[in-house]
Amino acid sequence: MLFTTQAMLQLFPNTHGATADEISIKHVATDTRVSMNHALFVPIKGENFNGHDYLRQAIEQGAVAALWNKNENIPAYVPTDFPIFLVDNTLTALQQLAAYYRELVDPHVIGVTGSNGKTTTKDIIASVLAGKFKTHRTQGNLNNHIGVPLTILSMPNDTEVLVVEMGMNHFGEIEVLSKIAQPNHAVITNIGESHIEFLGSRAGIAKAKAEILSGLDQEGKLIFDGDEPLLYPYQNTVANISIGFNETNAIVIKDVVISSSSSTFYYNQEQYSIPLLGKHHVKNASFAIAIAKELGVKPQMIREKLATIELTGMRFETAKGRNGATIIDDTYNASPTSMRAAIEVVKELKAYDKKILVLGDMFELGENTKAYHREIAEEITKDIHYLCTIGESALEIHKAAEQRLPALKSNHFATKNDLIQYLQPLLTPSTVVLLKASRGMKLEEVSKQLV
Repeated sequence: MLFTTQAMLQLFPNTHGATADEISIKHVATDTRVSMNHALFVPIKGENFNGHDYLRQAIEQGAVAALWNKNENIPAYVPTDFPIFLVDNTLTALQQLAAYYRELVDPHVIGVTGSNGKTTTKDIIASVLAGKFKTHRTQGNLNNHIGVPLTILSMPNDTEVLVVEMGMNHFGEIEVLSKIAQPNHAVITNIGESHIEFLGSRAGIAKAKAEILSGLDQEGKLIFDGDEPLLYPYQNTVANISIGFNETNAIVIKDVVISSSSSTFYYNQEQYSIPLLGKHHVKNASFAIAIAKELGVKPQMIREKLATIELTGMRFETAKGRNGATIIDDTYNASPTSMRAAIEVVKELKAYDKKILVLGDMFELGENTKAYHREIAEEITKDIHYLCTIGESALEIHKAAEQRLPALKSNHFATKNDLIQYLQPLLTPSTVVLLKASRGMKLEEVSKQLV
């Protein structure tokens, strides 16, 4: 049980039905396609849909109460004793309820944001802390104005640590999420180019990400990418730990060694290893180590948990493909920063004599979209043997790479089927294939045909 309808009266006194009864709410849902058994139904109204139209389904599937916009008519089919809490805005009410429940449970909250790596970092933090604490985390990437409240409201009431991912497209959005979650620790993984179309510049992106500090506990601490100068101004506003490869950081990452299945590194003279490839993942793991040490987790337990981290899908997933090839599926999303980091990993791998990049469009880059794609070609060197691009913008990568590296086997494809047909004969035990693009390109459809 999360709470009762009677407890909800403190927040929402304007009601209809038997709201004063001690009816147990076991979970909160905005979508009738998920379980509604003993649920509080929260209908959300959008531009092209109105969740209030689905109250009948919610009741039939076991919902025991609902929030309701007071300007919407209550349908005649609703039982007279069905508890309804009338509010000005159901989304705002959902957020208020999440803030109330966060205070009620009172876990140690870790908020994670950043242009790239926030989902992976969230997963690593939660995996490491689960060795010592009852831990709850954002599922998938439910990191927006609806997802964060639902994450908070889905945690068991005996949760000790809550790890919340916070995403955004525009200014002001993370500020709202931070004030709901009230983190004790905040993590900013990096500043890239994602959503630059809406935020104007990387400096604008840094400002938007730093909004996570607006809800940070007065005694809280910021853990951040100390290799990013755009984050330096925020060091003066809050207690912090800077982490990175530069010697000026409070925590300096050194001696990174990348193999075909893991990355080993030193974190302040202590050696750690993760089953992930690349310096960007080493930095993500270092954020998790810092949080774990802040909460008193011992190095040996940190090492043990890092070895068994569970990640959200399509984020640098390595799998054995056809004919023994290695397939790296990093198709969930892409920005110039994350694409360059992924290419760098492939370049550093030593065990392969056929390295193939499959790159698709990167979205939300604004008026400089073509330039950002052309710049990716600068990351491609003679260590890469094949380049395959797909998508209107990714064509720019192909054209620029052809000019720079005449010996590179570079091809642009009009369809995924053509791409798959080209790739399959190239797969051998000494082949590694990286697939990387923004989510809308759905490159996982190609990845599935290679394994």
